[in-house]
Amino acid sequence: MEKVRERLERATRALNKAGVDYAVVGGNAVAAWVSRVDEAAVRNTRDVDILLRRSDLSAATTALETAGFVYRHAAGIDMFLDGPDAKARDALHVVYAGEKVRPEYVLPTPDVGESEFSNAFRVLSLEALVRMKLTSFRDKDRTHLRDLLELELIDETWPPRFASPLNDRLQQLIDDPDG
Repeated sequence: MEKVRERLERATRALNKAGVDYAVVGGNAVAAWVSRVDEAAVRNTRDVDILLRRSDLSAATTALETAGFVYRHAAGIDMFLDGPDAKARDALHVVYAGEKVRPEYVLPTPDVGESEFSNAFRVLSLEALVRMKLTSFRDKDRTHLRDLLELELIDETWPPRFASPLNDRLQQLIDDPDG
């Protein structure tokens, strides 16, 4: 897990230095929010997900290559391997701002502007992160949402912030966290 954290910090330092707009999303974004309340409640994550504007991919590639990352496009996914011999699991995975991750998702991803500086990197705002987690709503997303609920980062006042079906999904987790 230390390698994941080092990869995150090295990548975000390079993006910060180059002035490329980005936001950390996924498990590392949840960890950043959770750590503000209870460091012991942070879950480990195996990868690093970075939200970028598609128009910034070239600048991000230049910045990340100076930090030792290698750009790859495989299986429809843009990523930056952590060195020339690294595997996809040892990569930064790119999520594009304002685009649907999957065609069936009801909403596109937020813009990188919906972020704030947290420690050494930009992290997606809590509301935008919750919206992303409710949009994908996979098992790991529901687990992350339960963590945010348990630590009272979000609560029963949050469902009205979102349109259907996202508000219904959040209400379902509030009403039955174990369901």
